[in-house]
Amino acid sequence: MNRPRPNKSHAGEHTTAGPPGGLAGVLRHDLPASVVVFLIAVPLSLGVAAATGAPLMAGLVSAAVGGVVAGALSGSPLSVSGPSAGMVVVIAGVIAEHGWAATAAITLAAGLVQVVLGLLKLGRLALSLSPAVVHGMLAGVGLSIAVGQFAVVLGGTAATSVLDNLARALTTEVSWAAVLVGALTVAVLLLWPRLPRTALLPAPLVAVLAATLATGGLDVARVDLPDDPLAGLALPQLPSGDLGGVVLAVLVVAVVVSMDSLLSAVALDKLHDGPRADLDRELVAQGAANAVAGVLGGLPVSAAIARSSTNVAAGARSRASTVLHGLWIALFALALGSVLELIPLAALAGVLLVVGLRLVSVPRMRALWRHGEFTAYAVTALGVVALGLVEGVLLGVAAAAVRSLHRLTRTSVRVEPEPDGCRVVIRGSLVFLGAGRLVRGLRSVPLGQRVVLELHIDFLDHGAYEAIDEWRTGYERLGGQVEVDEVHDTWFSKATRGIPALRKTPMSPPPRWFAPWSHWQRQRAVTVPRQREDADPMIRGMHEFERTTAPLVRPFLAELAARGQRPRQLFITCADSRVVPNLITTSGPGDLFCVRNIGNLVPLDGDASVGAAIEYAVEVLAVKTIAVCGHSDCGAMKALVNGSARPGSRLHEWLRAAEPSLIRFHAASSELPAVEHLAVANVAQQLDNLMTYPSVREAVSAGALHLVGMYFDISAARVYLVDPTQAALRPVHT
Repeated sequence: MNRPRPNKSHAGEHTTAGPPGGLAGVLRHDLPASVVVFLIAVPLSLGVAAATGAPLMAGLVSAAVGGVVAGALSGSPLSVSGPSAGMVVVIAGVIAEHGWAATAAITLAAGLVQVVLGLLKLGRLALSLSPAVVHGMLAGVGLSIAVGQFAVVLGGTAATSVLDNLARALTTEVSWAAVLVGALTVAVLLLWPRLPRTALLPAPLVAVLAATLATGGLDVARVDLPDDPLAGLALPQLPSGDLGGVVLAVLVVAVVVSMDSLLSAVALDKLHDGPRADLDRELVAQGAANAVAGVLGGLPVSAAIARSSTNVAAGARSRASTVLHGLWIALFALALGSVLELIPLAALAGVLLVVGLRLVSVPRMRALWRHGEFTAYAVTALGVVALGLVEGVLLGVAAAAVRSLHRLTRTSVRVEPEPDGCRVVIRGSLVFLGAGRLVRGLRSVPLGQRVVLELHIDFLDHGAYEAIDEWRTGYERLGGQVEVDEVHDTWFSKATRGIPALRKTPMSPPPRWFAPWSHWQRQRAVTVPRQREDADPMIRGMHEFERTTAPLVRPFLAELAARGQRPRQLFITCADSRVVPNLITTSGPGDLFCVRNIGNLVPLDGDASVGAAIEYAVEVLAVKTIAVCGHSDCGAMKALVNGSARPGSRLHEWLRAAEPSLIRFHAASSELPAVEHLAVANVAQQLDNLMTYPSVREAVSAGALHLVGMYFDISAARVYLVDPTQAALRPVHT
């Protein structure tokens, strides 16, 4: 479920995109947004048609079809489809080679190809794009839009390329009337959201209306529609000429409009917090729209990021905005074109200028710079500006791929001296591209020593394995010793055994912070007295903690040291070395206040140690939960069942506190083995014993404290809850 967030008017910021809220939501959000997008789509569609050499009305036909058909079926509900500037060069070439009527047929065929691609679930491949590439595409499109519309604000016309628009901006004779209209529009766009209670009317709509009303007597360029709505339209005709050329044209159009639509859908997801796009459905929707557009004699259709981002910025919440904008285009193109002709082109250009600039996000650039992804962002943005949408994205993908390959070669090789030799710590992904750097690091190791090769790696290909293995063989041939210590995974062991690198195996060692000493410590011969402490597994474990784990947990421990302990749970469990509370509860420092003793007992006679811990936890630390955790194969429970505790011993005296558990054990039957049944009954009894403490009883009665029984099956590594009323086990459910 999407959490509601305040709507924002900036196209480059996240906005709420659902739920629409029924008819009231459509009237409040989608209807005004549809008018704004409609006002933007009309001149864009006419401009694209003029740039390609198609009939002007073909652009409006495609805009209407894109709004109604693609909008109704779209997998990206806020995406707005129509003829896009990114397709101008491709479509102009197809029209020049095959003619307009044949181009309509090619559009129809390309739409059918898109439907097939969507049904084959190929749309989701667009999700593989790096976020840096997607945001770079947004920035490039935004800059392209802004530069083109700046030329219009100066009184000229927009071209199809950024360089041409820059040239026009420098050479166009400035129309001060157009500049005033554009400045007024931009000012309203920036100031309107700052006024109180203005959310009902989107800023772009107010800006266009204000500019239109304020320029009634000025001589400025306005929207110009053909007198005959159907002038120049033609039904599709089968192309003549080389069949291979026709098939190539169909595939090129299908691929270009598909990439345009998918990239726009992925980019649009970055601008709102509504449902994410279903890219396969989006392909089917765009294909259906192109098929209909081809039948009606329209231009190819694709999702356009300029219109889509304007739709989001205007406050749209559902696909109703997109469909309504298509209906407005059809209505005004056929019957009310004279009303549209009152709108100054500079006002529409001002709206697009602001929308375009807001797609260039400075905070996003800073974030990508910090994460080392800015290169792909910049290459994509500049590529889109200079070459076009598809070309820019391909360049960005190439830059991201090169960056990834570069990172694969960034292997860290560090040599650390030790009392009886040295340790070589290698970190990173080891592939053949970094083999040279790896070998140079290994060759810096002094000859004739005992070397521990400690591998912290997440991948090892055959080329890197051979480099390490050849160095090891040569080093040992010259009198040295090499011991390979794999910390995170067993890539080297798998390569030695001939197991393919990508095959999943159960050989990965557990992290050292919870693996037993015997699983990762190698015993070394003690030849010098000062090295004897290194043979102690606890000392070696402490050394390993300081070397590898301490840097990771130091920030948490420093914070806990500063603010004191605030555990949420008192955890009472057995002293058994196989029961690790933090491991089975996935907790860390500061989470559990622990009491451990033989048999996880809470004696009724008020044992001073256990009683003091309970009172401190409840009265001082104000814990919310007390858990009593028993376990399988418990030595204390075995001693109770077998009566093996020596009379007079401290153990025998301590286990007398568990006699109520024995009574409970004999009073109930269970399918569990005797020792395990007693362990479960013992947990239930200790929960009862806890209620004899006044502080516990009062906190439970007040609802401030909760008691929980737990049972840990060591061999199965499973944790169960204990039902104290029946002394039975229950699975853990969140």
